[in-house]
Amino acid sequence: MAGVSMADPDAKDPGVAVATDDSASQGSSASKSQKWTTTRIELWSFYLYYVGNNGLSGFNFGPSQFQNLLYLAGYDPTQPPFTAPCGSDTACVLPYLGKIRSINSAVLLTNGISFAIQAALLILIGTWADYGRWRPNITIFFTLVAVGVAFAWLGVQDPSQWRSGIALYVLGLITYQCALTFWTAAFPGLARNLPEVKQSAQLVDDGIKAEDAHADFESMMRNRISNISFAVCSAGEIIVLAIMIGILKGLKSGDSTENNTKAFSVIIAFSGGVWLACALPWFFLEKRRPGLRLPPGTSLLTIGFKQTSVALRECLRLKQTFLYLIFYFLMGDVLNTTVTVIGTLQNSVVAYSTLQLTLLLIVGIITQGLGIYMFWLVQKKFQISTKSMLCFNVFWILVSMRFFDVSPINLPNFTPQILTVWGLIGVHTTKFGFKHVWEIWLYQAFYGLMVCPWYAYSQTMISEVSPLPQMFLFFALFSVVGKTSAFIGPFVSSAIITGSGGNNNMPFAFLFGLGTFSTVFLYLVDVKKSRTECEEFIVAEMRRKAFDDAV
Repeated sequence: MAGVSMADPDAKDPGVAVATDDSASQGSSASKSQKWTTTRIELWSFYLYYVGNNGLSGFNFGPSQFQNLLYLAGYDPTQPPFTAPCGSDTACVLPYLGKIRSINSAVLLTNGISFAIQAALLILIGTWADYGRWRPNITIFFTLVAVGVAFAWLGVQDPSQWRSGIALYVLGLITYQCALTFWTAAFPGLARNLPEVKQSAQLVDDGIKAEDAHADFESMMRNRISNISFAVCSAGEIIVLAIMIGILKGLKSGDSTENNTKAFSVIIAFSGGVWLACALPWFFLEKRRPGLRLPPGTSLLTIGFKQTSVALRECLRLKQTFLYLIFYFLMGDVLNTTVTVIGTLQNSVVAYSTLQLTLLLIVGIITQGLGIYMFWLVQKKFQISTKSMLCFNVFWILVSMRFFDVSPINLPNFTPQILTVWGLIGVHTTKFGFKHVWEIWLYQAFYGLMVCPWYAYSQTMISEVSPLPQMFLFFALFSVVGKTSAFIGPFVSSAIITGSGGNNNMPFAFLFGLGTFSTVFLYLVDVKKSRTECEEFIVAEMRRKAFDDAV
């Protein structure tokens, strides 16, 4: 953003101007500016954290182990309850939350419950990161709990413990997503305090450089940090997965169901240990940059609900933010639910083999690293904006599928639709639709190359349409919105599977329609207009107009 927050990022930034009293009294503006400068070692500790918080424990193997336990505890519905185990060619059900449900339906329902808890939690604590100096503690807390959950899986290795698996599955998802949310929200501040960005801001102060040019430059630096963090994570994750293959070989995971189930818990715990080791440098090296003061008459217990309601109201004034919020809500539902549905199908197709799942992840991570870094190189070379890169991503997808031949600037995001259409084919046929191992391998490669850049650019886009002083608040708001949509989708998909007699491909029809509709809102977002709207928002907040009604 140009203007007030960009001309002098340390002396004039409202996020610092209303900082805590102790920060306001420390030294000169120049010394404070130098103190908060992003160093190379701080930046690389930020990247390293993501190698640990790669999702293997809470997002990949945790859910797979949970589904594996449900499958082993379930029974064939064509026989009397619990008289015949589930087979590879038969349906699999068990009593869950007062109803006999298929395994995939139970997983989606539990996923929805997890996301609902995350949404409520982020409403309560989402704005805490904007106040005082202790905001890194939030990331530290969720990271340590997530690591503890990963180690707790060592005590859950028998199908009879599937109810304990529910608790660990839900806790694992919540802590992983919350830690990821607050870690991600730190990167705009890191970009703003880069030496080259500060130098660019000084040129604006001196009247040498235009504010729009500076805003574009800072946007490019945000993209650089976001994309490199994903690429570094991918490279580190490949090493972790390679070590896991050795662990699985040592445990002889393929020799028996018992060995395979034990192996799941062991590699989940191992990934938790890796996360802790990679997180420690960030815990100690992240600069505790000053935040805002709590408004009069508020406390940490009430500020979250008040600020979230105000942010939602202000989004109606921040029209471009609101448009992207709608898009993010709808597309988040499509992506989260699509990945969950495909994940449940993938687990079934490979018969919950830890070795197969690990090899599939290696393919996905290699292509993810290649895809994200390739997109970043293209963006850097041609100086393409964040929004255009979302369309740039889609352009190559559509070219490869030979759908259209048009400029990437005018294309909405159809990435998840390709996945949902493929899954939709499987409603009435057994030849396609994520029902064969070769389809899963193809999906992992496609997902890494063409879908994963979405996660980098969609997060950067949030920083493009959010006011800097309340950056954590708006990141938390978008996370709440994303989690709200993410528990609606699994609930609907679970009901669709149950209502269709256990057809696991039926949710793709719902996802395809929703994803197509959401692209309209992305197309309407105007980033330049958003900068103007955010400047006006910042000025209003400095004068305590924007948040007066909240206190």
